[in-house]
Amino acid sequence: MKICKIIAAFFAVLGLFVLAFNVEAAPAVSGMAAGLPAMDPSSLIGLALAGTVGDMDAIMKALDGIESKMAKFAEKAELEEKAGTISTETKNAIAALGDKQKELADEILQLKQKGAAGAENPPEAKTPGELFVKSEDYKHVQAKMASNTRLGFMGLDVKNTITNTVGNTYSDRRDGVVGGAFRPLLLESLLATLPTSSNAIDYVRENVFTNSAAEVAEGSDSAESAITFTAVQEPVCNIAHWVKISRQLAADNAALAAYINTRLIYGVNLKVENQIIAGNGTAPNLSGFTKSGNYTAHGYADANLGTVLKKLVLIRKIIGDLDAASFPADAILLNHTDWAQIEIDLFTTAAGQALFTVDAGGNPILFGRRVVPTAAVTADNVLVASLANAATFYNREDVTIEMSDSDDDNFTKRLVTVLASRRCALAVDRPAAVRYGDITPA
Repeated sequence: MKICKIIAAFFAVLGLFVLAFNVEAAPAVSGMAAGLPAMDPSSLIGLALAGTVGDMDAIMKALDGIESKMAKFAEKAELEEKAGTISTETKNAIAALGDKQKELADEILQLKQKGAAGAENPPEAKTPGELFVKSEDYKHVQAKMASNTRLGFMGLDVKNTITNTVGNTYSDRRDGVVGGAFRPLLLESLLATLPTSSNAIDYVRENVFTNSAAEVAEGSDSAESAITFTAVQEPVCNIAHWVKISRQLAADNAALAAYINTRLIYGVNLKVENQIIAGNGTAPNLSGFTKSGNYTAHGYADANLGTVLKKLVLIRKIIGDLDAASFPADAILLNHTDWAQIEIDLFTTAAGQALFTVDAGGNPILFGRRVVPTAAVTADNVLVASLANAATFYNREDVTIEMSDSDDDNFTKRLVTVLASRRCALAVDRPAAVRYGDITPA
């Protein structure tokens, strides 16, 4: 029974050993062969450079012979064991095959080391001058010169030799595509978001509330308050764009196709973010915060801001106005350039250094409110809002990606059109909760 276990173990190791030379086999499998050197494609390249592939073929043929012989002796050992005992001849034959296995393993290790040395020391590239003087044409010219014969014309086509001069290494193929700039998109995440299944959002907005509530003496008439309303309809807008790619790209390069999908999705959401701030409400645009009627002008002039840290004074006054209107500000939105200047003002004045902090996520905080620098707000303007109260974002359809070869002349040109689209709407419910205007007023 023990000898059968040895034979079974031998076959298992031998099978793994053969796998080690299959360049398609997983490296993890090839590394399992105990006592045998794991081979990978780079090792085979090294063996080729060292001129040892022929030797490797001979070793593989020898392994095939060992496997055939071992199968016969395994069958013989099984029969002998059933008869009572395994003969000494069979045991010795199996042991001899094991010794041969170890011998071949040592040879493979030597060949692998030789191949690695060859890969590390590739043939030295000859210069054009060396190629020239060693050419047959040049030898012919030398013979002519020795015999004082007319030389005539000679030439040498010097072919470029591709070499790697960076530490004698081979370049790595980097997966995917190195993308361009991606702007962080934050505004949508700061808004209350609801789904919709309609193509328009209809709602009634409170316009003016005159509160006449007062104490009433017994038997007297109560005061009458007044509320005016405005009916508002915001259409669900479609934001989309497309690119054309080849069928080969769509079918054969998943990484690049995925990159295009990511870029297309990003492009749609970038446009949505810009529209949340600057959409003018004219179809097919969203009705953004800075559309006339969707915000309240901050109403401050330069004379109201004193002489020190005027931008900070303006922002703090706007926050105070929102608090007084029962719309506590929760966000300060401004352009990156304006925020950079404010930070410089903060850090270069003793009074300003105590005003600036960051939250646990590293987001800047000013007067206890989150600062959101964004290119969606044009430079030299500031928007301070109670976003939780100001607006609702409606999602009709998230970004979808579609592909078709039936667009235009795609079929005959073997092209594929990739389209990204999204349907959404913004309803600014309370314009009084949004204050907007010039950050450096006249």
